[in-house]
Amino acid sequence: MKRESFDILVSGGGVAGLIAATAFGSAGYSVLCVDPNAPVTDANDPDADLRTTAFLQPARALLDTCGLWSSLAPHAAPLQIMRIVDAGGETPEPRVVKDFRASDISDEPFGWNLPNWLLRREILGRIGDLANVEFRPGVSTQSVLTRESEALVSLSDGTRASAKLLIAADGRNSPVRDAVGIDVKTTRYGQKALAFAVTHPIPHENISTEVHRSGGPFTMVPLPDRDGQSCSAIVWMERGAEVKRLQSLNKDAFEDEMNTRSCHLLGPLTLASRRSAWPIISQIAGRMSAERTALIAEAAHVVPPIGAQGLNMSLGDLRVLLELAEGAPDTLGSRPMLDTYHKRRHPDVRLRVTGIDALNRASMVGAPALRDLRAAALNAFYSVAPVRKTLMRTGLGSR
Repeated sequence: MKRESFDILVSGGGVAGLIAATAFGSAGYSVLCVDPNAPVTDANDPDADLRTTAFLQPARALLDTCGLWSSLAPHAAPLQIMRIVDAGGETPEPRVVKDFRASDISDEPFGWNLPNWLLRREILGRIGDLANVEFRPGVSTQSVLTRESEALVSLSDGTRASAKLLIAADGRNSPVRDAVGIDVKTTRYGQKALAFAVTHPIPHENISTEVHRSGGPFTMVPLPDRDGQSCSAIVWMERGAEVKRLQSLNKDAFEDEMNTRSCHLLGPLTLASRRSAWPIISQIAGRMSAERTALIAEAAHVVPPIGAQGLNMSLGDLRVLLELAEGAPDTLGSRPMLDTYHKRRHPDVRLRVTGIDALNRASMVGAPALRDLRAAALNAFYSVAPVRKTLMRTGLGSR
């Protein structure tokens, strides 16, 4: 069997895995990234990922280091205000509206929003410029054997690869995580999320808006204009049966439902893409490392799409790995390096998974008394300026 050697093997070619390959490649390491599926880089492809990702402030420095930000910036919509709307009264109308302004804590926006399919396109373009990085779509990890000096990985194309560091970025059902014997704790909510894009007559003014009623938040995130019209990405979380019903509606009926749920804050919303749905869970790995192996992204943690935490937690994983690798290159993938990685990342990940779980449960409540309590809590947190600013800095991942 053919055997190849690399500094780093990244198992998983989603957005997080591709950024990991780009980051380590830009730092001079030899990298192989594999994924069983070829990334879809066209919004019109039936398999395109129509979700969007908001890169929060700390992500920009990492994307700059990777050589990615210059190509992403022209497509990014800045997020200047995070608006929370409680519409949990008797009728679906705003009764509490609170704005969390980036200008209160920084001269920069909270972050920048981009479509996932476009992210894949631009990251692959950057990988094509890196001679020391190879991406193999259509190739999966078949087996993993680790030893003190290296990880040995058998791939579906018949290759056997060795690496000083194996990065598991292969999703919530990670084969690599299973192979190295790391357990996970999973929480299921009975929820799903609908993702789609809309156009609307009222400009979003770079405000990301979460509307809370019951079932989960209805989130409108700014996108660049489309054909001269204001455009936003929508993530609509509801219980599974309700999502199934919504998916079955024709376009006109669906638009009626989403306009009611949005409280008409941006005027009449017009569906501008197909609708996709995926299940909502929380999940955390018992450890973020094993012999010669680091878990990042959804292999290590999964959270509901609240507060733009998902991929930004993944980039937090990557930043720590890069710092440790560049601080002591001779220890790449060693037990001390990976133990330090686990100790630095796992407490923060555990705290964020717990916090987002609590926020999601609060967003789901349907009983009027509990919805009133949620509105009162929003008022209380917002009214105390130091608390409000601390929450914003914590959400950004600021140290």
